[in-house]
Amino acid sequence: MFGRDSRQTARIDTLIARNTRIQGDVVFAGGLHLDGRVQGNVRAEPGTGGTLSVSEHGSVEGSVEVASVVLNGTAAERVVLGAHARVQGNVHYGVIEMEIGAEIRGKLVPAPPRAGVADAVAGDALAASGAVAA
Repeated sequence: MFGRDSRQTARIDTLIARNTRIQGDVVFAGGLHLDGRVQGNVRAEPGTGGTLSVSEHGSVEGSVEVASVVLNGTAAERVVLGAHARVQGNVHYGVIEMEIGAEIRGKLVPAPPRAGVADAVAGDALAASGAVAA
């Protein structure tokens, strides 16, 4: 009654389905929801305020440059938070790099060593504003 629902609904203009694999870069405007796999970079058109939502089934093997990201899937290699990144939720990671000014409201949980893979556990959301590279 007095609490507020912390879940945010992101606008979805584009969906990459669970059984879809893309090899190459993806550039989008608006909202992109990823249930599948992208082997390449994901970038929002500059000035569009793009939002990337990655489900627990989704993964990106490349860099991510968006205004906002909600991550419930896997980020291969490492997670880089730019100076303007704002994270809400727990981040389970293998390797993480943060610039001065990045903020995290949640826990940083190191993942067991697995060949440099940064994992985000399903249910823990990463919502960042600013450039995020995975």
